[in-house]
Amino acid sequence: MPVPKVRNLEELNLLLAAGSKEEESRVIEGRAQPIGTAMLTEREHLLPLAAEGFDLASLHFPTVNGSGCAKALTNFYSAPVPVGTEVMVKVYSAYVEIWHQARCVARHERCYERHQKVLELEHYLDVLTKKPGALAGSTALEQCRAQGRWPASYDQLWEVLRQRQGKQEGTRAMIDVLLLAGEQGSARVRKAVEEALELGCWM
Repeated sequence: MPVPKVRNLEELNLLLAAGSKEEESRVIEGRAQPIGTAMLTEREHLLPLAAEGFDLASLHFPTVNGSGCAKALTNFYSAPVPVGTEVMVKVYSAYVEIWHQARCVARHERCYERHQKVLELEHYLDVLTKKPGALAGSTALEQCRAQGRWPASYDQLWEVLRQRQGKQEGTRAMIDVLLLAGEQGSARVRKAVEEALELGCWM
């Protein structure tokens, strides 16, 4: 019997439902009852579904290294906790979570390459306030740009701040702006920066 062509997910679901319904009326060789009737009888003896889902993550317990990263499998993921802290890393198929003191402190997209660093710029802002000169050449900023999470308006504001306050203090002021995203949300801060530039009012 030829397999019908399926154009979308809805058609596939309908096809599977029809096939399941047809299967319920089939009688297995050597049995007296159809499959559907046997299923109803069996259902009465089944245990209820588990109240809690099963966590499909592999667990790792690394110590945060000098680069502020926790190693999971072959890669390193940034964590906003002090160097030397032991954390729990949950590795899922699509993402990685870092837990500390029963709280998820970081969540990264999982990297399937080997020996890579996956960094979140926000995790390094507190350190960068003490060493603002390291921001421009940081790998975390480079990754942030590559992911499209560093808008052109940030570079414009950063340049204005450096011109008005000097390279060091201007960069520190830019870091203060970035820190606001943790409190106000990145979308709100980005909008505020764009409006400040448009109106010509900034620090």
